Amino acid sequence: MRKLGLIGGMSWASTALYYEGINKGVARRLGGLNSAPLLLESLNFAHVAERQSEGDWGGLAEMLIDSARRLADAGAEGLILCSNTAHKMYDRIAGKIDIPILHIGDVTAEKLVKDGVKRAGLIGTRYTMSESFYRDRIESNGIAVSTPDPGMMKEIDRIIFEELARGRVSRVSQRTLKTCLTIMGQARNQAVILGCTELVMLVDPVANVIPVYDTTALHAQAAVEWILGLREAQRIEVRETEAAA
Repeated sequence: MRKLGLIGGMSWASTALYYEGINKGVARRLGGLNSAPLLLESLNFAHVAERQSEGDWGGLAEMLIDSARRLADAGAEGLILCSNTAHKMYDRIAGKIDIPILHIGDVTAEKLVKDGVKRAGLIGTRYTMSESFYRDRIESNGIAVSTPDPGMMKEIDRIIFEELARGRVSRVSQRTLKTCLTIMGQARNQAVILGCTELVMLVDPVANVIPVYDTTALHAQAAVEWILGLREAQRIEVRETEAAA
């Protein structure tokens, strides 16, 4: 197995889901007492959120680059950013290190394409919903992406930072998200992307009137496949099949 580095703490609540999901995934694949070889650096989310709110994306990128370098120096052979919003700095980080980073948007788009989804709603932090760094990654795969109205976007962002990032789950917020998903379904979206790693704390991906894609689970699954070398094996198999055809 290859050793994977995780840049977490954005927030700690979703990072815990990553740690559990990756280890359970390896155990299911290999059985017995097997677990994942991981290196985790958990950042202080207060410092991350402060830079985000101030628009200091350069400073935040440097913070994440330093974290990535520490993990690489400690022996990580690949990385994941345990946050959708942190992928705004993906290109800057990837350009400063010599090990691969699994992009959460690519993993999500791959699953949407496989399932035949052509139009999807996207919910997450205000940065993820309103900027192009995430949407472009999905839309480049031929998938139209829509977001909630400004009022709903503001409320979802508040829920993420004031509740979920602190490990809090509110029934009122659960109803808000349910209403949002219903509206997105009525707007002819075929699915909804949970574009924030904490949102699965409020939304049950299974028990909904519209298919819901949990990016945290998809990212963790891709991490398991990378650790075990399965993603590369799948690509080689696809290339060989295409060549034979």
